[in-house]
Amino acid sequence: MEDKYSSNVLSGGKLGMVEVPNSRLTRYIVLLVVTKILKALGIFESYDILKVVHIVQFIFILKLGSAVILLFFQKPFSSGKVISKRQWIKLLKHAVFSCVISLLGFFGLTLCGPLRTLLLFEHSDVVVIALLGVLFTSSGGGPSKVGVHKFIMIDGHHDSALTHFLYTAIAFLGVADHKGGVVLLVVSLCLKVGFHTASRKLSVEIGGAKRLYALDNLVSSMVLLPWVIVLSATTESKVESWSSLVLPFGMIVFSVMILEFYVDAICSAKMETPRCARYGAIALFLSALLLANFWTHPLTDQLRSMSKPPQQVSTEHVLSGGVIVSAVFFIMSSSILSSPSKKGQQGTLVGYSPEGTPLYNFMGDALQHTSQSLPRFIKDSLKQILEEYDSRQIFYFLCLNLAFTFVELFYGVWTNSLGLISDGFHMLFDCSALVLGLFAALMTRWKATRIFSYG
Repeated sequence: MEDKYSSNVLSGGKLGMVEVPNSRLTRYIVLLVVTKILKALGIFESYDILKVVHIVQFIFILKLGSAVILLFFQKPFSSGKVISKRQWIKLLKHAVFSCVISLLGFFGLTLCGPLRTLLLFEHSDVVVIALLGVLFTSSGGGPSKVGVHKFIMIDGHHDSALTHFLYTAIAFLGVADHKGGVVLLVVSLCLKVGFHTASRKLSVEIGGAKRLYALDNLVSSMVLLPWVIVLSATTESKVESWSSLVLPFGMIVFSVMILEFYVDAICSAKMETPRCARYGAIALFLSALLLANFWTHPLTDQLRSMSKPPQQVSTEHVLSGGVIVSAVFFIMSSSILSSPSKKGQQGTLVGYSPEGTPLYNFMGDALQHTSQSLPRFIKDSLKQILEEYDSRQIFYFLCLNLAFTFVELFYGVWTNSLGLISDGFHMLFDCSALVLGLFAALMTRWKATRIFSYG
């Protein structure tokens, strides 16, 4: 008891964030992992359904199905305070933006396929905000430590004016449909994060995030209803039997719209939000890789409720080595960005600066010592390099050598020349030596301090 309240607690490093034992969180982690696996399965099933169902009709069915379930369980009209007219107008605007983001996200799904959509679009708000904070702010804000595509034909047949407009916008950029889908998904992700951040104030006014989510799905389905009626009357449906889609739609509504929302809310309350985002991202990306490998297997074709035309072959968006490497890097980056900061928990006094300010050493947190963003760090480093003649000459020679290196590597790969490729890697190692020389030239200008008397 005496040791618990003694002064040695500070020096022993026993103070810090109180964490719940991992044994108590196992059930929530398992629940989160199962939910993300089911969501990945729902996204893959959505990709198949969108081949025969118009995207507006698809989103309307998801919103309406979610609204029916949430109205029954959440009871947004009978619970909570009465919603004013001004709040209903805000709800309408909120629903319109929600429909736009859903349209962009699912249209990107039709262009890029389910695996790439999960890797690009299904990121937690914590991860995206941490990345933007590291890149574009001076404080590193956030909880973190630091094949051939077919081109779009404009004169081709499109299901509606919406898809024609989106295809035209992507073709205007002069890129293939898959690359345009990547840009669309990234833009949609940024819009989604900003939308979630802006909707927090409205959720407080309405009476909670769950009530807002239920009302948003209801109002969104009402907003899409006139559009769906016009599409049903003016376009020819590709669906042979809507009854065969009841089970797939029910699974998608449950796994993508309902289950994930409630499980994320529960896990965020029981665990730290960065930890929840880290486990969820790993489970989602790994299950996406597994499903992408087995989704076109004949056994999965038999288990799916939808029947594909006989002449259709499921060869688009196949799993490649580049996608696997990208998925691994996505998992690593999500884990790094969602790792909580532990500044000040294990600091050790190492001395004093010439001005008398105490200096601390934070073990394992060397990357957190700088408060500069990446563009600012590059700008300051280039300024220091170009100030002196020696470092400037080394930098110019490094740039010239790198240019020849990449030209030689590119042309060696293009002509399948092993000699050029090997010599390119040889030049790359020469560039590494120049980088060390450049760093040494900068170190010679470091000023001496009380602790490091030689600079």
